[in-house]
Amino acid sequence: MTAPATTSPRRLALLAPLLALGLLASACGGGADEPAASPTPTTSTPSADPSAPGDGEGEDGGDSGEGAGALPEVPGLDVERYVSLGDSFTAAPLVPETETQSGCLRSSGNYPSLVAEAVDAAELQDVSCTGADVTSMIGAQPTVNGSFNLPQFDALTPGTDLVTVGIGGNDFDVFSRLLAGCVRRADADPEGSPCRDAQQRGGGDALLADLRRTSDRVASVLRGIEDRLPEATVLLVGYPVLVPEDGTCPDRLPLAEDDYDYVREVNLALNDALRRAARATDTPFVDVGTASEGHDVCAEDPWVNGDDTDQERALAYHPTAEGQRAVAELVLETLTRLEGEGATA
Repeated sequence: MTAPATTSPRRLALLAPLLALGLLASACGGGADEPAASPTPTTSTPSADPSAPGDGEGEDGGDSGEGAGALPEVPGLDVERYVSLGDSFTAAPLVPETETQSGCLRSSGNYPSLVAEAVDAAELQDVSCTGADVTSMIGAQPTVNGSFNLPQFDALTPGTDLVTVGIGGNDFDVFSRLLAGCVRRADADPEGSPCRDAQQRGGGDALLADLRRTSDRVASVLRGIEDRLPEATVLLVGYPVLVPEDGTCPDRLPLAEDDYDYVREVNLALNDALRRAARATDTPFVDVGTASEGHDVCAEDPWVNGDDTDQERALAYHPTAEGQRAVAELVLETLTRLEGEGATA
């Protein structure tokens, strides 16, 4: 596989303030209508060669293993063309080499790159993009550098036999409201739950209500993939837990004391929403949440970075190399199990 164009530390330093503000403050259209079960991809940007670096689509993950360490090859898994769809928890900015031409900030050590190398895939088409939500599957997505990522479904071409999907956290601005919003409100009541309180509307919790809608949106994505590639193996990948069951870590995650439980509740509800979408469409679910217990932001071995962006490690509140390696291992375990059951493409 050909490595994507990457950027210099200086250019990443220039992007860092934009990332810290933009990635946690917007979800790039999370409130739009959900796609139909079998949507037609649209391109609202000028046409481009999908294999050209920097056009917003087509850079493969490149030589993986930097930062996370390459995984051993997995015998018996025959993958010709692997397409990875998703948001920043798939793109994994700063883990470690990151392309910036597209504005999607896909790293060379994200889990799609590690999986592709482990299964010796002939081709990896990683079109995951920081800020993506369900609408980014069928519509062009504005990116952090002012360009556009083409609809991710455009990559679902004949010959694709493996698709992984990691999406849903940006729909209805859930991640933005949960992280940036909760951190911003912490000073208002440091020992209380100002974030939970702000989401109580009409006798219910607005964030949790939106997650019930997220399940249907993600299910429509999975049906759209099946319509295009009925013979492909498709996996839905969940999100890691961010907050421990007990305890706080204000130096890494500056929440109000009683909002730690709330952030965890919403985080778990997001994974439950994805699990329901997977069940509704008979799609294998990669349960990252359960596997990541004990590797939250507060842990000694976190799979997600805290509130400080480290250009040699991870973007704030985003996956670390260790986390991406762990997700890759979970994906490979799922593929191996499906192969043993005769359920892979």
